[in-house]
Amino acid sequence: EAQLVESGGGLVQAGGSLRLSCTASGFTFDDFAVGWFRQAPGKEREGISCISKRDGSTYYADSVKGRFTLSSGNAKNTVYLQMNSLKPEDTAVYYCATWTRLDLSTDYYANYWGQGTQVTVSS
Repeated sequence: EAQLVESGGGLVQAGGSLRLSCTASGFTFDDFAVGWFRQAPGKEREGISCISKRDGSTYYADSVKGRFTLSSGNAKNTVYLQMNSLKPEDTAVYYCATWTRLDLSTDYYANYWGQGTQVTVSS
């Protein structure tokens, strides 16, 4: 069974850091872009970062650019999202996902989803 499993969420003070992990089982990221969405209460889901598995290029939403870094792990089926300088507005459920077509602006092309991990940033 194809699955994405996230870990690393939690509670952190503003200005702090967290690292999220996403591991695929039952498939590899070879044929997909992979990255993260987030959804805050009462807001639409937002694509925040993804990496092209073809050439390793990374893309970021303006809201996280310069603070978040997406990277591939040594294992082909793992990616990490390093989140620094966290702000209260980063509070959301973070979802790992794969895309059949790399496009941060929509979840239309997302084909696999993790269960989500809560990130809470206190002020």
